[in-house]
Formats: sequence, structure tokens, C-alpha cells
Amino acid sequence: MKKEKDVNMRILLVEDDITLSKVIEALLKKNNYTVDTVFDGEEALQTLNCDESKIFDVVIMDIMLPYRDGISVLSEIRRQGNEIPVLILSAKSEIDDKVLGLDSGANDYLTKPFDSKELLARLRALMRKNSASSDSVIRVGNASLDCTSCKISTVAGSYELVGKEFQIMRLFMNNPGIVLSAEAIMEKIWDMDSEATINTVWTYIAFVRRKLEAIDANIRIVTKRNLGYVLEKM
Repeated sequence: MKKEKDVNMRILLVEDDITLSKVIEALLKKNNYTVDTVFDGEEALQTLNCDESKIFDVVIMDIMLPYRDGISVLSEIRRQGNEIPVLILSAKSEIDDKVLGLDSGANDYLTKPFDSKELLARLRALMRKNSASSDSVIRVGNASLDCTSCKISTVAGSYELVGKEFQIMRLFMNNPGIVLSAEAIMEKIWDMDSEATINTVWTYIAFVRRKLEAIDANIRIVTKRNLGYVLEKM
């Protein structure tokens, strides 16, 4: 079975209890997840909106947070169209609290105190569900990426994307308008022990660009000087 480490799963942990956050972070890292931790709702929202060099796969978030509560953060990112899976951790165990969290856009709700095995199992379930939902067709602009056949298509034609080409295109189409640094792309696409370099990333992006142009796609991977790359509609 493929380990989580091999697919570089990155989690944003939002928990204001310093002791608990350290315990959760240690647990997740022990199980080969990459973890970024913030301690209030405002910082969580800024991280999800502005820290574009990091690409998160799941958010684990408390409800009772300083400056901005978890429900408010969750409602805001859903309003913006961000569909990242969110697991709420909360001491609020009443049914009405759970319903509010789920109705606000949470994918799962786990009450404190919780067993570490259950937290990890809930995470794996979220990962599986998110992975299954990505096995479809992603559309940005006039281009469609079939995640089963690995073909990028427009009405003008189609190309099969091979290996890393497909992974890069899927990464950009899942994050349109977001600047991705070369380092972030390497982290998501290449194994940390590989010999890939920044030039390797540039080479594969050049391959993908040529195929987008060949099928008259109205999306382009644009270079942002000193920042990285972004998928934009023309």
C-alpha cells in the first residue's frame, strides 16, 4: 500500500490550544503528513487565501478560535469557492453544533476528546473521498482534463498528457488563479528523494504549454517573476 508520505499530503491545522496543537502535529507528522499550524481564525483565513506557495490537502480546524471563529472561516472559504476538505475538531458535542458545522460546509466533525486512531481514520476517509472526486473531468476555460484517460481537450482537439505532464496539469487546473512556486510544484509532483531540479519543473511546464497552444486552449500557464507560475484564462 502506498504511504501518505509518498503523495506528500499537507495539512493545515488550526487549533488555539498550544498543548493540543503540539500533540496533534506530532501525531500527524509521525504518520508521514506534512503539517502547518496556525492558532487563530484570522490567520487561518489569511493562510488559505494568501500563502500561495503552500498547497493544502485537508484543513483540521477547531470552532472556538480567537479573532474569528471556525464556522466563520469555513463559511468564508466556501463562499469563495474553496472546496478543500475540512475536518472540524470541537469540544461542542451537541447535535445542533454538529449540524451547524456540517451545514456550513465541513466534510466531517469530530468531538473532543477524541482517540488518535479515530482522527487518523477520519483523515484517511477524507483523503479517499477527495481522491475519488478528482477521478473525473476538470474544466477550466474551454479546456477539459479527463483524469481517467489523462487527455487534455478542447473543441479543437486533444492531447494525451504523459506522467508528470498530467500531474502538473491536474495540479494547475485544481488551483486556477493561484501562484504555485517551483518548490511547491516539486514537493507535490516529485518524490523528495528524486533528482528533479527547478529546471526540471520548467521543462515539463514548457511541454504542457505547447500542448495547450496546439489545441487552442484559452488557458495559459503564466510565469510570475520571482514567484512561480499561475494558470490563467486568456
